[in-house]
Amino acid sequence: MKVIGIDPGLASTGIAVVEGSALAVSDYAFGTIQTSTENRLPDRLRSIYEGVSKAIDDIRPDIMVVEDVFSLSRYPKSGITLGKVTGVILLAACHSALPIMEIAVREAKQILTGSGSADKVQLETCVRMRLNHPGPIKPSHASDALALALVGLYRSGAK
Repeated sequence: MKVIGIDPGLASTGIAVVEGSALAVSDYAFGTIQTSTENRLPDRLRSIYEGVSKAIDDIRPDIMVVEDVFSLSRYPKSGITLGKVTGVILLAACHSALPIMEIAVREAKQILTGSGSADKVQLETCVRMRLNHPGPIKPSHASDALALALVGLYRSGAK
């Protein structure tokens, strides 16, 4: 089973794929889709959509796991922008008839670290250890995307 994990972000969208069955990972890869603040929002959203669409076409995953949208009351505009980014990611999956699972970041942290309030460093360390990755997984958006993909693989219970 191949699971693609996506950590939405306007400047940097994390994207990762894990392949395996149940709790055993046989292969993985990760990276980011970067957009420039010099570009207009619609152009940045198009870049994210095209990057995710290309990844889906290249990887041919069985399922996509996306971080569920959240918003901090101190920064409501950020939550709205994140919703737009997530929208184009979900649209790319729908255009490919790819099943989608949305997972709250606290839920992914709880599953992988045992604490829903784990910080980014703790989550990255846990992901790195589970994958036996030789060094830090950077940037954090890529590490978060790997975490989401791992949760998707674990939940799939694929044999």
